[in-house]
Amino acid sequence: MYALNSSKIEITTFFLIGIPGLEHVHVWISVPICFMYLVAILGNCTILFVIRTEPSLHAPMYYFLSMLAVSDLGLSLSSFPTMLRIFVFNATGISPNACFAQEFFIHGFTDMESSVLLVMSFDRFLAIRNPLRYSSILTNARVAKMGLVFLIKSVLLVLPFPFTLKKLTYCRKSLLSHSYCLHQDVMKLACSDNTINFFYGFFVALCMMSDSVFIAVSYIFILKTVMGIGSHKERLKALNTCVSHICAVLIFYVPIIALASMHRFGKHKSPVAMILIADIFLLVPPLMNPIVYCVKTRQIR
Repeated sequence: MYALNSSKIEITTFFLIGIPGLEHVHVWISVPICFMYLVAILGNCTILFVIRTEPSLHAPMYYFLSMLAVSDLGLSLSSFPTMLRIFVFNATGISPNACFAQEFFIHGFTDMESSVLLVMSFDRFLAIRNPLRYSSILTNARVAKMGLVFLIKSVLLVLPFPFTLKKLTYCRKSLLSHSYCLHQDVMKLACSDNTINFFYGFFVALCMMSDSVFIAVSYIFILKTVMGIGSHKERLKALNTCVSHICAVLIFYVPIIALASMHRFGKHKSPVAMILIADIFLLVPPLMNPIVYCVKTRQIR
């Protein structure tokens, strides 16, 4: 666990955590967790397969849905190995390099999903505001370029994380607060100055939360446009096209906001509650998004 280096005791293994107090039933908890991962992976793969093979779904809205499915798959595959090791094999140890790699992928796919949800709100606004020009504005080439921009932006935004964490010295503390590695969690274990990590992590969090602000602004414009439609039936029809996206936004952002609020304002916060919310953040969106879009989107159904 420890290695002697330059007269300093440095930690060479971090330890993740399952659900405190329920270690004796972790193997039973692993059953629904593994089932949720299986459904999430199969569901998102099905979405990608259907959109790829069905010509009628080769449209901007469904290309954006494909990007959302890729992000969900990335989140599931990034967190699944450590969750499986903890709950099935009770193996909580993880090397620093593996931990840094995991937090890079988790934060990267999280940012990508946030960006996709933002552009999907713009897609809904454009479809309601200018339905006749929708196809000419959002061409396949533009959608592909937007997807590439999202990918590059997400990679570049979180790329400094593993390198700045690797430069820190870790001693005394080795126990993380979740079942997977997060930047803010690993950063707190350092016994050297982590000011740069703190401010850059705060900047990345602001970038992600700005997406939620722009999504809210998009829906203000959508509501304004819908209220200008004369027919009550047409207003409901227009709003119904946004239901799936609204559900996806709530499923994604509510756990993030709840976790951030507990970190910031929870004086007597429950560690178990925080762990459960953090696990929900990675388990529920990849699980629910394919279900929501299959149920609410007639073309996919």
